[in-house]
Amino acid sequence: MTTRTILIVDDEAHLRELVQLCLEDLAGWQTLTAGSGEECLKILETKEPNAILLDISMPGMDGFKVYERLQSNPKTRSIPVILLTAKVLPSDRAQFNQMGVAGVITKPIEVTSLTEEIADILGWL
Repeated sequence: MTTRTILIVDDEAHLRELVQLCLEDLAGWQTLTAGSGEECLKILETKEPNAILLDISMPGMDGFKVYERLQSNPKTRSIPVILLTAKVLPSDRAQFNQMGVAGVITKPIEVTSLTEEIADILGWL
């Protein structure tokens, strides 16, 4: 089986570490981490993850701006993006669907089911 790599982008260090441990220990996936949108884009200059977990609410460049940049770059456009967000209103869901993201995971995350949720969204079952 091919090892999958997920880039975790979140400005909260404890959440990044929790998600990283969960994905590595429970699913055996490799992870890359970024604490900001700028760091995410820098990593993507040299790495090609299989998917990106992207926080929406970050200082500086928020998740929406990062996603726009990913979509405008032919090299990163095809990488599936799962949004991480604490606030999901019905109007947000419509916006996320229009954006073409792979899926949305709401915070607080449920560590016991996170890997299954990601695998289900990405069709990695």
